[in-house]
Amino acid sequence: MASATPQALLGWLDDHREEMVGLLERLARAESPSVDHGAQRGPFRILASELERDGYFVRAVQGRDAGDHLYARPRERSRGNPRQLLIGHMDTVWPIGTIAEMPLRRNGRQLYGPGVADMTGGLVEIVFALRALRERGLHPTVTPVVFVNTDEETGSHDSSRLIRMLARGAERAFVLESGEGADGKLKIARKGGGRFTVTVHGRPSHAGAEPEQGISAILELSHQVQRLFALNDAARGITVNVGTIDGGLLPNVVAPEATAIVDVRVPSAAAAREVEAALRGLEPVLEGARIEVEGGFSRPPMEPDRENRALLAKARQLGYELGMSLEDAGLVGGSSDANTTSLFTGTLDGLGPIGEGSHAPDERVDTMQMPERTALLALLLLEPASVS
Repeated sequence: MASATPQALLGWLDDHREEMVGLLERLARAESPSVDHGAQRGPFRILASELERDGYFVRAVQGRDAGDHLYARPRERSRGNPRQLLIGHMDTVWPIGTIAEMPLRRNGRQLYGPGVADMTGGLVEIVFALRALRERGLHPTVTPVVFVNTDEETGSHDSSRLIRMLARGAERAFVLESGEGADGKLKIARKGGGRFTVTVHGRPSHAGAEPEQGISAILELSHQVQRLFALNDAARGITVNVGTIDGGLLPNVVAPEATAIVDVRVPSAAAAREVEAALRGLEPVLEGARIEVEGGFSRPPMEPDRENRALLAKARQLGYELGMSLEDAGLVGGSSDANTTSLFTGTLDGLGPIGEGSHAPDERVDTMQMPERTALLALLLLEPASVS
């Protein structure tokens, strides 16, 4: 790669910054909450049009329990070439109508608005990284393919099978979630997430006439909640949270059943097995009570393995050539589709824009740094397969 390439790419992207911001605003205005499958057709059409302009064949992959996912590959490609995967999501947490209450606004270099950081800004980077390479006459030897799903914010339950299939055949994966924090740290380690339902079965009786004949599921659950919270281990990155509890029939009835919904976050597959074994091994305190545990881990941990570290090292090197100082975010508590891709191929996450306030009323991205973040992605796409 010629030494002038990084600055040439950055210069082209700097010249097209306002076009990038314009596309970001169009995507943000096309509101697309995860739960409204029809609304997702808006951003789909926008992305499809932009990618087709740059020589990509775009296909809608019908969602079974979600909106249609977008898959795109170059129209002209060498079939024998390895592939690299670009992943984003067009769904957001914001309901239709939010844009009226929380309109797009620019304050200096910051663009505020629903979904701009999580993650329409990353989608803009995908489009413009591919466009910059095409306009500069640069051709990756590892063919970039794009997958944008419509259910990431609800756990990617529908799209996960497609992501797994694509990741299995990819040399590497780049995930365009926003960078971590105000300096946009990159991500190679994310906690895995699980959800469990703990149900206690007791025995009902009249609370006034024959309380001794009953077994209170609520009392039993109170014992188990303390055991669940005791599984927390901050030093190891394990978090167990009882988020909701429910149970009982009436105030004058000893509760026959009670449930707790438990959120679990773990740093490694080993920790996931350990915590799940503890949950499924819960034993009742009250004689005659019975405990049932359902659920499991929906997203595996993204562990900082050798391939992920190699991609981070390459990104830091390329970032230096662009005048960027890039750091490792360490273990990130939230999950993304990188948790899935990293099971099968080297994965680098957090390549999206520097943004803060995701899922909050002050959600925003730094528009001035979008060209250099996009240039970094473009340079990574030019790397040979051996990087990961």
